[in-house]
Amino acid sequence: MILFEHVGKTYPNGVRGLDDICLSVEQGEFVAVIGLSGAGKSTLIRTINRMIDITDGRLTVDGTDVRTLKGAALRRFRRRIGMIFQSFNLVTRATVLQNVLTARVPDLPLWRAVLGVFPQEDTLSALAALDRVGILEKAYTRVDQLSGGQQQRVALARTLAQNPQIILADEPVAALDPVTARQVMDDFKRINRDLRITVLLNIHHVDLALEYADRVVGIRAGRVVFDGAADQVDQAVLDAVYGGKAGADA
Repeated sequence: MILFEHVGKTYPNGVRGLDDICLSVEQGEFVAVIGLSGAGKSTLIRTINRMIDITDGRLTVDGTDVRTLKGAALRRFRRRIGMIFQSFNLVTRATVLQNVLTARVPDLPLWRAVLGVFPQEDTLSALAALDRVGILEKAYTRVDQLSGGQQQRVALARTLAQNPQIILADEPVAALDPVTARQVMDDFKRINRDLRITVLLNIHHVDLALEYADRVVGIRAGRVVFDGAADQVDQAVLDAVYGGKAGADA
């Protein structure tokens, strides 16, 4: 379980990124975070794996106080949490399979990591992850020959290859066309349903959030203004989240 207890984040320039956040996310939930640009969506997501440190309150994941982790303990903790970015973060000159296998590098002996020699079980696991997101046939294709949607699927397969308990996604479909965005969201939903991996994602497409997520969290000016089932989101909720600008880029 992910538990935010009165969590705050103040940046060095004095900007308040998060303000008194109280949330709990249970294992296996699919949660979409919505809000205007600058509302604190990315900050919220990135505190969970400590890409961003909180300044107030307490944040725990399965009972572990995230702020107390250092060094090897922090690296081990992060292995349990996959992260998907809008920009894919792939090595474009490498093959799809090579990109997915990078998820296994932290678990390799140094000599294997240096030489890029992976155990057969890691290769089979990477191929299985590619199959799960529907691009197994692209395993030996260079990433720079793929479409944006295919690249995001490679990023998702790479995350699956590390066997995460939680997947965080920071605007994963913002750069994709509407048809491809739905295909990628289908992948997230299927993985959540079949593997019971917790999915927590930021998304500026409200329609996709309501269609795919079980639960929606609305953020405005660093504060939670809505937390409930997707089917409870109505115009009043959207007005509270977007200030009458529902449908604006978030």
